[in-house]
Amino acid sequence: MSTNPLTQYFRQPAIYVKLPSNGQHYPEAALNMPANNELPVYPMTAIDEITYRTPDALFNGNAVVNVIKSCIPNIQDPWAIPAMDVDTILVAIRIASYGHTMEISTSCPHCQHEADYGLDLRTVMERMRPPDYSKSIHDGDLEIYFKPMTYKNLNDNNQRQFEEQKILQVLPETDMPDDQRMSALSAALTKITEITISAIAQSIAAVKTPAALVSEPEFIEDMLKNCDRRLFGKIRDHIVNVKAEGEIQPMKLKCAACEKEYQQAITLDMTSFFEDAS
Repeated sequence: MSTNPLTQYFRQPAIYVKLPSNGQHYPEAALNMPANNELPVYPMTAIDEITYRTPDALFNGNAVVNVIKSCIPNIQDPWAIPAMDVDTILVAIRIASYGHTMEISTSCPHCQHEADYGLDLRTVMERMRPPDYSKSIHDGDLEIYFKPMTYKNLNDNNQRQFEEQKILQVLPETDMPDDQRMSALSAALTKITEITISAIAQSIAAVKTPAALVSEPEFIEDMLKNCDRRLFGKIRDHIVNVKAEGEIQPMKLKCAACEKEYQQAITLDMTSFFEDAS
């Protein structure tokens, strides 16, 4: 096959990004980390834009996975990305594709004045901090070690929770008898609880006892289902606090109308994060 004379016009890396995880928590062969720990980020192609605008592909996570594969080819298995890296990766792809400024619409909670603001995504990236999963917690003779969930974990849990929440929303409008409605409501709430327990189990790397080091997911999930509420709450609160360390802090804004300050959350999901970029 002859060499394409148009190769020089193919896209080139627009920026380079360092991952908050620094490449840790990836399975072998999931990430090809350069020697300088900086991953090249390519702009999205026209095919990538079509991909993330396909509702089914967005819902099942394939849109995000395919766009990451296209724009950051050093990440060879996007499903295995630790949760702490997902936001940084999405911001990097947005900057590489559309520049570092993103317009956000906001409404002042004090006077309801609506306005658009230019958000510098470079500042957002600079403020991202990796959660510290190296800290373990002790409870009696137990020591519990933690790890970040993967993008696959996040996506699967979100899909399951979305389906159960849809059931909860529809149930009040159904014509089924009250006893059947209550039974369906109870079943949906039970499944949501199971999803929560599963998500917590996915954030536990291992549990150390005086006799064993247990890392099997099914054993850990079984412990969470059967331990007392105090231990469960202690584990849950630790995971919530660690996760909060890596979350993007809200943007502080001052209303042009009433001059009061308020905070605006920044959403980085694919559906809304790229929809106003074209």
